[in-house]
Amino acid sequence: MKTVLAIRHVHFEDLGVFARAFRDAGFAIEYRDSGVDDLSAIDPLAADILAVLGAPISAYEEDKYPVVLDELRLLERRLATKRPTLGICLGAQLMARALGASVYPGKAKEIGWSRLMLTPEGRKGPLKYFDDVPVLHWHGDTFDLPRGAVRLASTPITANQAFSFGASALAIQFHPEIEAANFERWLIGHAVEIASVPNLSVTDLRHDANEWAPQTASRGRLLLADWLAALPGQN
Repeated sequence: MKTVLAIRHVHFEDLGVFARAFRDAGFAIEYRDSGVDDLSAIDPLAADILAVLGAPISAYEEDKYPVVLDELRLLERRLATKRPTLGICLGAQLMARALGASVYPGKAKEIGWSRLMLTPEGRKGPLKYFDDVPVLHWHGDTFDLPRGAVRLASTPITANQAFSFGASALAIQFHPEIEAANFERWLIGHAVEIASVPNLSVTDLRHDANEWAPQTASRGRLLLADWLAALPGQN
């Protein structure tokens, strides 16, 4: 059976709706928990797909979190050999850094639901389901577009919301994987960060999730199904 290895940092930031799309496509999913499991022992090429998920740490904080270096090594090897790789939020930032781009604090923390603007290249690919659709953002950092990568999406605050690198790598800084049923765990898990951002309201975040998450969940499954179908060797 085909396999997905997902690097998870906090338990509630999992594959979400992507898990169903992976299973529907015949993939078995295995998680490794960063900071708990020994990531240095992972064969970076063994899994059919490597997915690196989100976290409330930064891709440049290896002085505080040495496991960042283990994840960068995995990604550098995967990307150099063009093995299918997916990054979400921190995972996208780590992919950018693994490709030689800088990761750094953004203009402001971008937390909450706002519309996404796709580039012409983004509208041609699996992100087409999210053109001008409110999506969940939850990040304070951003990154430069890596050399050889193609920008797929932006917001007014963050120029690089998603990029592709070749035919097998997709990096997404927003959260198309979010499930409405799981969102309350995000509000609890990120309570301290929410309280630190002026004018950010738990009530408003919950209201917007109830309105938009069911729609983005169905679009997220379509996004992942299209990406999987377009991977080299899938046709």
